[in-house]
Amino acid sequence: MSRVQLALRVPDLDASVAFYRRLFGTEPAKLRDGYANFALTEPPLKLVLIEGAEEKATRLDHLGVEVESTEAVQAATARLSEAGLATLEEKDTTCCYALQDKVWVQGPGQEPWEVYVVKADADTFTGQRSSTSDTDPAATGTGKSATAGGCC
Repeated sequence: MSRVQLALRVPDLDASVAFYRRLFGTEPAKLRDGYANFALTEPPLKLVLIEGAEEKATRLDHLGVEVESTEAVQAATARLSEAGLATLEEKDTTCCYALQDKVWVQGPGQEPWEVYVVKADADTFTGQRSSTSDTDPAATGTGKSATAGGCC
């Protein structure tokens, strides 16, 4: 099962977690320092909350589609590249307390989208990663490069 991800940068993580607990009637699937996520089956949504600056209003950090396998990420990468979109691949990256493979694209308003799989849990929010970037015009067919959004 795949699901849409909405990642928000929030000024008060504790207040946001409390709100979304009440809104969705469930506990976070993961709650760590500066980070929480709710993995919902109905509606199929992964809501990611990333602690931001206290004086700033909640804002969109990035969007995504969580898939079940690295093969699904690879298939999405091929499909997006064939559609003429610039892609940025990240393999074995530690992001949002998880080891992930992912591909990034940007919408026309510069909104970052990722298609990703969570391969394992991790002890850190971010870490070292092995990136493969399709920034070569021959690789993407567009001459443009994708810029990764936030982590998650």
